[in-house]
Amino acid sequence: MRTLKFLFACATFATALPVLAAAPATVFIEQMTSPEVAAAIRGGKTTIIVPIGGTEQNGPHMALGKHNRRVEALSGKIAAALGNALVAPVIAYVPEGALAPPTGHMRYPGTITVPAGAYRQILEAAARSFKLHGFHDIVFLGDHGDYQGDNRTVATALSREWAATPVRVHAIREYYDVSSTWFSQQLAARGFTEAEIGRHAGLPDTALTLALAPDQVRGDLMRSAPPSGSGVIGDPRRATAELGQIGVDAIVAQTVAAIQKATRRP
Repeated sequence: MRTLKFLFACATFATALPVLAAAPATVFIEQMTSPEVAAAIRGGKTTIIVPIGGTEQNGPHMALGKHNRRVEALSGKIAAALGNALVAPVIAYVPEGALAPPTGHMRYPGTITVPAGAYRQILEAAARSFKLHGFHDIVFLGDHGDYQGDNRTVATALSREWAATPVRVHAIREYYDVSSTWFSQQLAARGFTEAEIGRHAGLPDTALTLALAPDQVRGDLMRSAPPSGSGVIGDPRRATAELGQIGVDAIVAQTVAAIQKATRRP
């Protein structure tokens, strides 16, 4: 009887212990411990992708976190394809317009803006942190158009400052150009109209989000054309995840090629 009580007590104690997670098979550093990141760098993962999104209105049918969710998912795919890269946490606070008076997306509730100077300081501080820890190539991927010039400015200045070191910073414009230009051209070639494609939260924007983060899209609010003043420039009603996947595949392939070209050493 004593033996049975002892075995029961041991079993009860064992089930009460917390389940400890093994080291995750991930490219996202915020899911890793500090020693795991250090080991990955020693193992050759010396490229760090810095995904940059933004928190902005996307009309009544798409959530404010669209850019953040998309750039995180795409950065993970790109890092996996590269094989030598990790992914930093998403930068979600970016320039979105003026506050007083509000301009651009700041006219719509939920949008968050920061001054361009503060944004550049964030990029610079992040890059300096990654250099300190042993990364050789720091890659900015921006899902939004307005700060592409800021990304390039910071990348150029730091690469010039670090010219005598093996560390370089890269602003990969191809990532954004595929989604904003190439994908729209492909949709036009398939018969979609310019009015549908639009420039913000329209057909391509919504299709990409359906392919990568469908929970960000309110399908029941896509049945009617977006009303005037809604913040949508375009018409998302015919957007599908299947169309979005065309853009996803191209963004990953062309961005991987651009990063490989940019990081190639003589």
